[in-house]
Amino acid sequence: MQVLENISLKPYNTFGIDVKARYFAELHSDNDIAAFFSALTEERMPFLVLGGGSNVLFTKNFEGSVACIRSKGIVKLMEDEKHVYLKIAAGEAWDDVVKYAVDNGWGGIENLSLIPGNAGTSPVQNIGAYGVELKDVLYSVEVADVVAQHYRAFRPADCEFGYRSSIFKNQGKGRFVITSLCLKLDKQPVLKLDYGDIRRELDKAGVKDVTISAVRDIIIKIRSGKLPDPSVLGNAGSFFMNPVVSADEHARLTREFPAMPSFRSGEEVKIPGAWLIEQCGFKGKRYGDAGVHENQPLVLVNYGNASGREMLALAEKIIKSVLKKFGIGLEKEVNIF
Repeated sequence: MQVLENISLKPYNTFGIDVKARYFAELHSDNDIAAFFSALTEERMPFLVLGGGSNVLFTKNFEGSVACIRSKGIVKLMEDEKHVYLKIAAGEAWDDVVKYAVDNGWGGIENLSLIPGNAGTSPVQNIGAYGVELKDVLYSVEVADVVAQHYRAFRPADCEFGYRSSIFKNQGKGRFVITSLCLKLDKQPVLKLDYGDIRRELDKAGVKDVTISAVRDIIIKIRSGKLPDPSVLGNAGSFFMNPVVSADEHARLTREFPAMPSFRSGEEVKIPGAWLIEQCGFKGKRYGDAGVHENQPLVLVNYGNASGREMLALAEKIIKSVLKKFGIGLEKEVNIF
């Protein structure tokens, strides 16, 4: 493990924001992780772990240590009649994990295709798309406890999962570093096709025999048409979460805004944040090099040289506008540093 000083983080965040880390290291093994966090404990220094850098916005230099976990490996731990259990190193690219599962005929995560970032960051946000969330397939998470200086395992019930939320994002932030996770996948996949445009796109493509491979292909097509490639146009995916309101609040909103789309989430109702942002006139708008994507208003984009503060100022402007027009508070999905 090599620790570097005053390193630009521009190549390590998908927004392409050029800030510096006081210290930086790439961690390739459990020994690297143990050594890195042992040193942190001695120095009492703030730290940040980056996966693919796809869910962060830097607004200033990071006056601490930044680590990128690069550990690799996908191992079948065990299987039974119905399920297979995969252990996945934190440094694996998430979409590579999805492809591996689909190629082997194991279902459960095909709807999560093309989500950027690494496997180790997926439990932090409880990533989700097209009617599936990570918690639906997670069996366990292994973490390094930086405070107690030991490794421990979390089962799903311990993770306090919510909508784009977990113990790792909230009270465990700065304490638990995910080193690997175990997924429980189906040998006889149960397809989930009733969310978004999946069925319509399958019909348009003339797909008769719907397999998990076909679902993955369609979702990649849908996402590619809506979301910009971070390697071409700086972005962090969805910047905002879809707001969730009570049934009573939803009734008020639909009386005032009859065209407002929505869908049930348990006893509450989820409102598409993209629709709210578009109604406020931000879709496709550009302010210098900071802008809102032309196809997906939930996505803020860096056209080249926007600073993190400029991106954040645009986000705050959108939040203020949506609150004024609809009385709904948008929450940021991206972590701000």
